[in-house]
Amino acid sequence: MGLLSLLRKLKSTPDQELRILLLGLDNAGKTTILKSLASEDVTHITPTQGFNIKSVQSEGLKLNVWDIGGQRKIRPYWRNYFENTDVLIYVIDSADKKRFEETGVELAELLAEEKLCGVPLLVFANKQDLLNAAPASELAEGLNLPAILDRAWQIQACSALSGEGLKDGLDWVCKNIERK
Repeated sequence: MGLLSLLRKLKSTPDQELRILLLGLDNAGKTTILKSLASEDVTHITPTQGFNIKSVQSEGLKLNVWDIGGQRKIRPYWRNYFENTDVLIYVIDSADKKRFEETGVELAELLAEEKLCGVPLLVFANKQDLLNAAPASELAEGLNLPAILDRAWQIQACSALSGEGLKDGLDWVCKNIERK
């Protein structure tokens, strides 16, 4: 590690702030991911009835993460948060196979939104710790992610409860945003 890198790590103020939108169906694990990233207790999570905002530091960046509730009645309000989004993180419950079609429809609608045009996409294939979880590669094919050509995208297997895969996802975010 060079001296410049060391000095950057010691800096208390981040080089840049990013606005990250954390979306997905209800019970996908969005709030658990947010709390895990913020090193908070994840044993008692209640459904989000509006939104949560937390700031997380990663690789010299301040990530302002907006966790918006995923209940069907809240989803029409998602568009109120699209403005100035730097990265879209979409969370999928990998074990809830009955809702794969619904989550695919919601993701496709998000990717068609003009205000999210070109915004990098990270898909967290959450709940990989469950025995019946679909692997990330299967979800990528089912969601037709390889057909996405208008933005950088990544699917990351993770477990919000254990934290496994979350840092890898954030590392991808930090490497794939356009520096302002």
